[in-house]
Amino acid sequence: MKIAFDAKRFFHNTSGLGNYSRDLVRILSEYEPDNEYLLLNKNKSERGKEILERSNVHFIETSKGNLSRQLKMGKDAQKQGADIFHGLSGELPLKWDPKPIKKVVTIHDLIFVRYPQYYSFFDRKIHFWKFKKAADTADKIIAISEQTKKDIIQYLKVPETKIEVIYQGCHHAFKEQQSPELMKAVKEKFKLPERFVLNVGTIEDRKNLLNVVKAINGTEIPLVVVGRKTGYYKKIERFLKRNKMEKQVLFLEGVSMDELACLYKLADIFVYPSFFEGFGIPVIEALFSKTVVVTSNTSCLPEAGGKDSVYVNPENDLDIRAKLKFLWENESERKRREEKGFEFVQKFNDESIAKELMNFYQKII
Repeated sequence: MKIAFDAKRFFHNTSGLGNYSRDLVRILSEYEPDNEYLLLNKNKSERGKEILERSNVHFIETSKGNLSRQLKMGKDAQKQGADIFHGLSGELPLKWDPKPIKKVVTIHDLIFVRYPQYYSFFDRKIHFWKFKKAADTADKIIAISEQTKKDIIQYLKVPETKIEVIYQGCHHAFKEQQSPELMKAVKEKFKLPERFVLNVGTIEDRKNLLNVVKAINGTEIPLVVVGRKTGYYKKIERFLKRNKMEKQVLFLEGVSMDELACLYKLADIFVYPSFFEGFGIPVIEALFSKTVVVTSNTSCLPEAGGKDSVYVNPENDLDIRAKLKFLWENESERKRREEKGFEFVQKFNDESIAKELMNFYQKII
């Protein structure tokens, strides 16, 4: 089978959609090696270089010109004799030749519909049009969680039979045991406290870091935050200054994937009280790292966290505080939940996801 991918995010996104794209191609090429995997884009980058070195993965430079992704990429895939075209980020090309090809799109979330306040009017309209068009064009849709599937049915008016839920995995670094030397080097490089709570994700309204900071105010629990700062960071900075907490919260940027994997393993607790997620990859990164998770009881986060993660009302900083303090002070409870969480997260391992994807592709062929 020859499967073509829209590889724009594969080559050009550092997190989220980029990680999903690279992981999907990586695990398919490894566990389903008899197929050919074509990465279509105008250009390539250093990202995913090691995946492109595999004999069954090929870069295909798409036709030049304005809007070539929308108008020419689909036809380019057909010229290559692809059996399936898979749009990995909620979009599909608009133009196709009559030659048969099956079309698949992955939709990660419809947050722009659920939480319009986080998006400009123009972005909301463009996103909605693209997603609706892709959902209508596709032979089948992959939703990355049951929550996303419900949203696609509700907001894009797609029949349930057209959608299949296939969870995503996470980068292999979180499943490996980093060397004691690297763990020590990371500790020293970032001047980490002996014990700490970790938060990972873009520092923006929806991720709700302010309520975590409020939750640890008045405690001696150190917090380490990894993520790109947005305008929302100013709110947090003001709160930290007003409450003299600058030394209690450490912000890290420019962290490599291996360093991040060490941070997860070094943390006592991972906290992620996001208001809404399409899936919540940081939750499974933590579970694979054998670190107990405190996350929201909303959207798809219980799907990612399983029954042994600890759930909070993201609106309520006192609830977050109580749960963090309970785990911080109870090592045996942390260990019990870490072990159970690690058992649960195996359902998101590479081999299982590769098998599900291949069954899905074979069914539509």
